[in-house]
Amino acid sequence: MAKADLDKKPFDVASMFDAVGEKYDLTNTILSFGQDTRWRRRTRERLGLKPGEKVLDLAAGTAVSTVELAKSGAWCVACDFSQGMLAAGRERDVPKVCGDGMQLPFADDTFDAVTISYGLRNIHDHEAALREMARVTRPGGRLAIAEFSTPVVPVFGTVYKEYLTRLLPRVARVFSSNPDAYEYLADSIRAWPGQEGLARVINANGWENAGWQNLTLGIVALHSATKPL
Repeated sequence: MAKADLDKKPFDVASMFDAVGEKYDLTNTILSFGQDTRWRRRTRERLGLKPGEKVLDLAAGTAVSTVELAKSGAWCVACDFSQGMLAAGRERDVPKVCGDGMQLPFADDTFDAVTISYGLRNIHDHEAALREMARVTRPGGRLAIAEFSTPVVPVFGTVYKEYLTRLLPRVARVFSSNPDAYEYLADSIRAWPGQEGLARVINANGWENAGWQNLTLGIVALHSATKPL
């Protein structure tokens, strides 16, 4: 398996991530120039988690994001479609479940909060995934989505596009266990809607009051919303 295409066939995407699991965290830290740690912390802070709350971390990969969420004292479960990614995080002491974001293996109204970081765009039907996340969240519960987005400074946006097109694949070839997969990731970032567009999609699929904060000049947008009472 080299890379998936933007049709996002579930088996292809899962196989692609299975192939990058062992070096995924290191590669992401290098490609983000170390910003990934800060982005995870901001996601935890945005959710405002409390001890004892139940939190779903969807598309959790190696569960590095789940460990960050658990610092709040909340009970956090990592869920991912890729068994290889979950296996790569075997040393992280949080519950892990292999599951499809479009058919989550959890009962209605289970979680106080749900989050997904850099994974929504990789789900075959991301609108169905948003509805599933709403289904498993209690009324009044919170959603946080960290996702690559559209830089808000035009000149910086041009530089960022060049980085995605030219530099990111080259760096991935040095550090990643499946560098071709990062070409798909770069393509999927370029094809993803901007901040306002994603907020509209969130509000149309089981959530309300979607808004966002731009991180690192809009390279990442941190969207949040609530499930209607």
